[in-house]
Amino acid sequence: MALQSMTGFARREGTSGRWRWTWELRSVNGKGFDLRLRLPPGLERMEAEVRRLAGESFSRGNLQASLSVTADENRFEAVLNRQALAAVLAMREQLVDVIDPAPLKLDTLLQVRGIVEFREGEDSEEALAARDADIAAGLSAALADLRAMREQEGAALSRILLDHVATIEGLTRTIEGDPSRSLPEIASRLAAQVALLMDGMAALDRDRLHAEAALLATKADLREEIDRLKAHIAAARDLLVKGGPAGRRLDFLAQEFNRESNTICSKSNASAVTAAGIELKVVIDQFREQVQNLE
Repeated sequence: MALQSMTGFARREGTSGRWRWTWELRSVNGKGFDLRLRLPPGLERMEAEVRRLAGESFSRGNLQASLSVTADENRFEAVLNRQALAAVLAMREQLVDVIDPAPLKLDTLLQVRGIVEFREGEDSEEALAARDADIAAGLSAALADLRAMREQEGAALSRILLDHVATIEGLTRTIEGDPSRSLPEIASRLAAQVALLMDGMAALDRDRLHAEAALLATKADLREEIDRLKAHIAAARDLLVKGGPAGRRLDFLAQEFNRESNTICSKSNASAVTAAGIELKVVIDQFREQVQNLE
């Protein structure tokens, strides 16, 4: 599966009989998946299907979906109110001796309020079903377009993130290979610090000296942090290559990257290691910022 960004836009429009419809989809970043749907009156019954199709396509992002439907032509039909007509004819029979007995003409009947009503013609159930099917197919196409756009942006983000991971790996190697981490260098610094302790504290007992030396040695050792960074680097690469909804897991790895870089900077007693640790933090922040855009 390809990585997806959480941002994108898609628009699909079409016709079905005398109806014209348009779907517009907009997707932005979100912690989970949230669909905000706007349907025209009379089509609320489509909501469940829309949510199902959108949920099958995406797992994260705030998605706004709107549907507009208009009729290309208005069709009107005349409806005869037979009860009103019967009442008028009955009254005419009652007044036959006082009014003109000539047959009523259509234009005369049309002037009587309530005899004939004009209303918009209704489509058959078959025509409405065909329209709804076309609209649903349009939604599927729009969702596919949106997914393609999100995957295209996801591919670009993947390249950027892989570059960041490569930089993190390079800085990790720089820290690992720094001369200050060699055993002779650590031993030399440790001996100098112990000598300072002995000069400043003449009464320092052997056990206290061993404890201080062990503490200094522990602070000087970055092996554990470097090993964890290497493991996180391998995990990040694996997620980026496999694709799919990896945003949350990559965000967790970004936090772990940051934790290790903070520890390295706090333990460092060499300017080169500190500089590499600070640069590492900058790259990790850039990595995490880009990860926020991934599904």
